[in-house]
Amino acid sequence: MIIEKIMKKEVVTLTHKDTIATAIKTMRHHGIRHIPIISNNNELIGIVSDRDLREASPSTLVLEQKEHSLFKKPIKDIMTTDVITVHPLDFVEDAASIFFEHRISCLPVMRGQKLVGIVTEADVLYTYVQLTGADQPSSRIEVRVPNRSGMLSEVSALFHEKHVNISSVFVYPDLDDHYKILVFRVQTMNPMNVVETIKNRGYEILWPHQLENRK
Repeated sequence: MIIEKIMKKEVVTLTHKDTIATAIKTMRHHGIRHIPIISNNNELIGIVSDRDLREASPSTLVLEQKEHSLFKKPIKDIMTTDVITVHPLDFVEDAASIFFEHRISCLPVMRGQKLVGIVTEADVLYTYVQLTGADQPSSRIEVRVPNRSGMLSEVSALFHEKHVNISSVFVYPDLDDHYKILVFRVQTMNPMNVVETIKNRGYEILWPHQLENRK
């Protein structure tokens, strides 16, 4: 999936001349945590987050003092100028990797010099929940198989045999390089019929077999 499919296209922005007080008011009004900062030519020059505002504030008490000099300072004094951005056609996985690597939670989306959207860590997380089907009634089945080509096709065929629809599939490495783990999300609340079929064909079930070990 590409970022264009999940990004917010209506972006709330401020200019570098706006005050910190304006940023606080804007975040509260729109219920957001990040505001891209643009120049007079509508070019992205920075971004300010709720964390920036907290770090710039001496105390919570100060934030309640409407006339405090802090509120009159321009955003440019606290904004982050080294902004990491993405393109609308970048993959959602790319955004997830950037969030993890740089420990940030928001990415402006740029097409050339134009700000066209914004994507947050929460947007990416919600997308992954949808892609895995975890937000729908379903069951999870984990199968440990030899790490060789064709295994995913072989195991998937057993679901077709039992007329069980697969919502999503993930492949994880096993601690032993000679094996890998196939994780299926299937559209049934009682997967034991297909689980027994998989076991009878000689494959190792990691889940829901592990549930039996808890009893």
